[in-house]
Amino acid sequence: MAQFGFENDIHSILKLDMPITNGPMARWQRKASSSSSSALSGLSPSKSANVSLGSSKTPSKTPGKSKKQTPCKMGGDRFIPVRNNKQMDVASFLLTKENEPVESWLYIPNRKAWSISLNGYNIEDAKILHLGGRPLNAPEGYQNNLKVLYSQATTPASVKKTRYISSTPDRILDAPELRNDFYLNLLDWSSRNFLAVALHNNVYLWDATRGDIIFLMKLEREEDYVCSLSWTKEGSYLAVGTSDCKVQLWDVEHQKRVRSMASHTARVGSLSWNDHILSSGSRSGHIHHHDVRVAEHHICTLTGHSQEVCGLQWSPDGRYLASGGNDNLVCVWPRVQDGGLGNRSQAIHKWSDHQGAVKALAWCPWQPNILASGGGTSDRHIRVWNVNSGSCISSLDTQSQVSSLVFAPNYKELVSAHGYAHNNVVIWKYPSLTKVVELHGHDDRVFNVTLSPDASTIATISGDEIICLWKSFEMDPVKKAKEKMVKSTTNITHQSIR
Repeated sequence: MAQFGFENDIHSILKLDMPITNGPMARWQRKASSSSSSALSGLSPSKSANVSLGSSKTPSKTPGKSKKQTPCKMGGDRFIPVRNNKQMDVASFLLTKENEPVESWLYIPNRKAWSISLNGYNIEDAKILHLGGRPLNAPEGYQNNLKVLYSQATTPASVKKTRYISSTPDRILDAPELRNDFYLNLLDWSSRNFLAVALHNNVYLWDATRGDIIFLMKLEREEDYVCSLSWTKEGSYLAVGTSDCKVQLWDVEHQKRVRSMASHTARVGSLSWNDHILSSGSRSGHIHHHDVRVAEHHICTLTGHSQEVCGLQWSPDGRYLASGGNDNLVCVWPRVQDGGLGNRSQAIHKWSDHQGAVKALAWCPWQPNILASGGGTSDRHIRVWNVNSGSCISSLDTQSQVSSLVFAPNYKELVSAHGYAHNNVVIWKYPSLTKVVELHGHDDRVFNVTLSPDASTIATISGDEIICLWKSFEMDPVKKAKEKMVKSTTNITHQSIR
């Protein structure tokens, strides 16, 4: 027995020196097997025999691409989200469950409560990818032909400039003893920044530059009253129409009456200048032209209205005279020739579209052939006319009596003053006639509106005996500086020519 035990021990010892068949392969064996397999594959019919071992590696450059590489700059328009705080497990579940059959447990009514209690949120509302924050802007000089989807910087095209128009007047002036008469024109602003206002039988001037008030004149008789005012283009003379059928001419600088012209048989309610020609409209329906340079001032009479002429305006180029009357007519007259035409002048156009008295008349400064007119309480319409063609371009129902009109060139807008029933001032965009803003500052009907020399402010006068100043058309500082530069260049050019 001992002999058999000894033999077993000898055999167990010898087995340790034999190769291990079920153990891991040695390193030299693995290297040899890999080299032999690569050689066999290189000689296979489907592969080329001269392919090197290095060709199996991924190429360093993408085939077909140019040598110029995309510049690697920080702050480009690519955005790679950070995934460390995203719900990747929820995202994986939501993506994989779309291909799985719908299970019955999903339709349990309280599945939402289970999801909230287990996950802290409803898994049906979970977002697969959530972008928190925006990328930085690209550095200066960086160019990319791809379309940028968004940027923190606002593009110039998206910046919308808005103009603020105050709903309250910038200044209010008292106008006691103002005559409450719709057909009179008691307010006018000169090119020298003097605002003239007629209060019963007195005329006052307000210096808008310094704020001083100047008393100009008073009619001799207490029962007489001032009906109309009109400045010359230079602003040095003021024409005054009175109820005693006269037209007075005053030198404002010396506060002296130059002359008094009598030709009408009724009160003079409207006046308008065209160089040295002063046109006056009377309650008799007649329009007189006065040449203020000569002693025989009355040179022409226009007879186109059957009732009082309450609106009178010369066009900016001096070619046409527009008149409106209480007979609901709008007439356009030709320019007066030197020497006068007697009573032979005929109206070019005579429009009867208005159903109320036409007092409001305004010529467009940037389109001299465009005339705007407004009707009274029975009409309430603003109509825009083309004098060249004689047609009505547009018509607008303002729902209120139109008492005065003026064009504002700074923003190409039209301002209308109204009486019954709104007693307000409205700014319209021209030519669309869309309402820009309504100005409410008067308690009674507004009679007249006039524009300041710089076209930035309008003055309105009302039956509540106050004058309101509205700074509604102040120009953009950049645009104003450009216009000033153009004017200075023009002046220098004129000086050099002289």
